[in-house]
Amino acid sequence: MAAEKRKEFLKIFRLAEKKYGRSVKRLAGEGWPKAWQTLIVTIYSAQSRDEVTIPVMEKVFKELPTLEKFARAPLSKIEKLTRSINYYKTKSKNAKRAAQVLLEKFNGKVPDTLEELTQLPGVGRKTANLILSEIHKKPSITVDTHVHRISNVLGLVRTKTPKQTEQELMKIAPKRYWSRINRLFVLWGKDVPGRDKSKLLAKLRENS
Repeated sequence: MAAEKRKEFLKIFRLAEKKYGRSVKRLAGEGWPKAWQTLIVTIYSAQSRDEVTIPVMEKVFKELPTLEKFARAPLSKIEKLTRSINYYKTKSKNAKRAAQVLLEKFNGKVPDTLEELTQLPGVGRKTANLILSEIHKKPSITVDTHVHRISNVLGLVRTKTPKQTEQELMKIAPKRYWSRINRLFVLWGKDVPGRDKSKLLAKLRENS
């Protein structure tokens, strides 16, 4: 069974790589010059469109260009800068505190273990795994709503939670592909919302 699932995963992954592997579209957690910025942006990116999050956070980091300045900025200022992002008040509170914890406990460095990352305010498994792969180049599977949905619709997994999806994908996906799954499946999921398996597969086969 696992061998069959792995074979099916590889077929789908290769189609997704062919379709989206050369895309230059930027996702919220990509392309930031500093590790702490990637962490902060990822906290804000949950349930917010990348097209909104990226330009807002670029302005934030022009105003607050260092971790120290972000951590020490009045919460009201951070909220004002990020108010166009969904749930900005909760996210701003978490982001400011996370920045403070980085300075207090980690000497300003973003930790490189799932256990330490998930102790930071506003950081769950999804954010932690993205940080591990994006910043620390460690193999990890970031499961957001797109990865969870697509994996279940296609029958690669049969799970109810993102954590379960992560664990099941780890069993069938070769480790060298783990860090690529999120980007490819997010781009794919943005193209094809909903749970129609035929539409999802048809999109991959376009122009192939």
